[in-house]
Amino acid sequence: MSRRGQRIQDARAYVLHASPWRETSLIVQCFARDQGSVALVAKGAKRPYSVLRPVLVAFQPLWLSWSGAAEIHTLVRAESGPVRLLTGRAMMSAWYLNELILRLMPREDPHPGVYDAYERALDALVDPQARSHAPALRRFEWLLLEQAGYGLDVPPPDFDDAAAEPALRQALRERLDQLLDTPLRTRQVLLDLQRY
Repeated sequence: MSRRGQRIQDARAYVLHASPWRETSLIVQCFARDQGSVALVAKGAKRPYSVLRPVLVAFQPLWLSWSGAAEIHTLVRAESGPVRLLTGRAMMSAWYLNELILRLMPREDPHPGVYDAYERALDALVDPQARSHAPALRRFEWLLLEQAGYGLDVPPPDFDDAAAEPALRQALRERLDQLLDTPLRTRQVLLDLQRY
């Protein structure tokens, strides 16, 4: 099939970020399991009665269909999966995960392992029994760095060991700072929230 006629049907995906485009549309940055990070234009999604408007929500599993060969594809259809309710610190942690994917994953480079780890991390953030979000965040950071080719040259630690968490957080933060030319915005917000 030629690149011009590329169509993707019912791809499992999550919305990472959406921004306004023109009067009634959105540019939606998505992370699809088998396609990687993709940019889609959702035409008419800002209209009050758009069928896309209530569906294109962050942290909710979606099935997306799109077409096109340009850098930004055209969203054709979107269906939502089960609702995942995030609040407070869990939501800020989820935004942090989104920013990591947007900043570290190349466009249209599939990483099913990162996608699965992202889903597991979101499920852990929703878990009311979890005393801390740190194990879910460190586990995701570790796997993302490994999958992106920037992993640490040590065996994986016990992510649930609270005593080892500060050292692990520092090591991962240093690695991320080496890779990114500007600091993560959500990291600073999370650090500010920890003071309260």
